[in-house]
Amino acid sequence: MRYGPEHKAEIHQKIVKDASRRVRAEGITGAAVSAVMHDAGLTHGGFYKHFGSKDQLLLESLSEAFKEIADRLTHAGEQSPPGTAWKAIVKTYLSPEYCDHVESGCPLAALGPELARADEAMKPQIFEELKKYKSRMLPFMPGRRIADKERAFFCIFSTMVGTIEIARMLPEPRMREKVLASVREFLLHSF
Repeated sequence: MRYGPEHKAEIHQKIVKDASRRVRAEGITGAAVSAVMHDAGLTHGGFYKHFGSKDQLLLESLSEAFKEIADRLTHAGEQSPPGTAWKAIVKTYLSPEYCDHVESGCPLAALGPELARADEAMKPQIFEELKKYKSRMLPFMPGRRIADKERAFFCIFSTMVGTIEIARMLPEPRMREKVLASVREFLLHSF
């Protein structure tokens, strides 16, 4: 049976979405090509019909992860009253529900140390994804000038990423919530 080009594009996107979740849940080295292809209902051999390399799949899955979290945070910001969008983003990012689901969260909180050790050839592409993420979040950040908004973005997001990383290490939900709530309150009263 022959499929049209749209079928290949749909399958490609399914593989990328599945890989994006798996990479965040299991790490860069944990998301084996065979497991990703199995999740998509395909054989390992079909991988190269969609991707030139595992690095290409990784970069596309990171792009998907950044897009997913930016969409979620943008939605939270757009639903909030004027001037409070950044607070809605902080509350969304530092929520227990978000913390408990690494597979659908921010790739920085899930993969930060691994991305820092990524192959040098991949770093410029990873940096481009980070720049896109920042540009989507910048309009919601506190501050009047673009420089103030950038400073706020780096302070707020660096703090939130580290908080999620620490909270996810804690064994008890009550302990995680205490860390999340403490940092949430700190950020909400800092800008």
